[in-house]
Amino acid sequence: MTVSVKVLVEDTESEHLALGTEHGLSLYVETPQSTFLFDCGATGLAFSNAQKLHADLSAVSFVVCSHSHYDHAGGFPALLPIMRPDLLYTGAGFWEEKFAASQKGGKYTYLGAGFGKKEVDAWGIRQRVVEDVVALDDSAWLMGNFPRRFPFETIPSRFVRGEGKQPDDFLDEICLVLREDDGVAVVTGCAHPGILNMVVAVHERLGLPVRSVVGGTHLKDADDGRVDETLKRLAEMGMKRIAFCHCSGTRVRERLTDELNGCPVSTGDMLFF
Repeated sequence: MTVSVKVLVEDTESEHLALGTEHGLSLYVETPQSTFLFDCGATGLAFSNAQKLHADLSAVSFVVCSHSHYDHAGGFPALLPIMRPDLLYTGAGFWEEKFAASQKGGKYTYLGAGFGKKEVDAWGIRQRVVEDVVALDDSAWLMGNFPRRFPFETIPSRFVRGEGKQPDDFLDEICLVLREDDGVAVVTGCAHPGILNMVVAVHERLGLPVRSVVGGTHLKDADDGRVDETLKRLAEMGMKRIAFCHCSGTRVRERLTDELNGCPVSTGDMLFF
């Protein structure tokens, strides 16, 4: 059995027009040893789509939330009436509240998951915190704690966290790594720490070439210079596939041509590794 990923929900439509879309991301991942969810979308729409995609949620043994923004973690409570996972993987600092700050008037918008550790404990679900590398099985790992190597991979100042509304460094963000041929694929939720920072860290820690990059990159907020440099450096790494989606933005999706081995994905799409 190969490793496969089904996009349960994402911002854009595929050819399967019966599926709903939302600003969010949820992936159904199957390896030879495990079936699990990487992110849960914003509302639970992903789980309505799952039935149409023949994705068996009862087979899910654990859930990974890449970070605590609502569009990745907010759908988690909607999963519980369907099935209750034993384990939730998160990054460090996952429970610190998230906000978007307005530049005028001192206004903040809550962007968090909408639930906390108290609820997770009451549901009887164990939490495991990912700091560096955690092996899920022989074909999958989780990774966090990404050194900032590329100065141009900045985080928008509107993202703040905690009671003090400090600039959010997204130390809670983790990524999924899947075995692919002689290397690995890196799967991200939003890549707030910087997609290049994350890819380089995966390569160095596992000692394996990165063959594919899949998921959100938050390049929708980036200027043309950053987009150009990011795609150039990924191409220089010899990527077999660049499958960006979600917060990567329309402009970036349009740049993912055959020349870049580009393969933007949408709700209902599948990838095999």
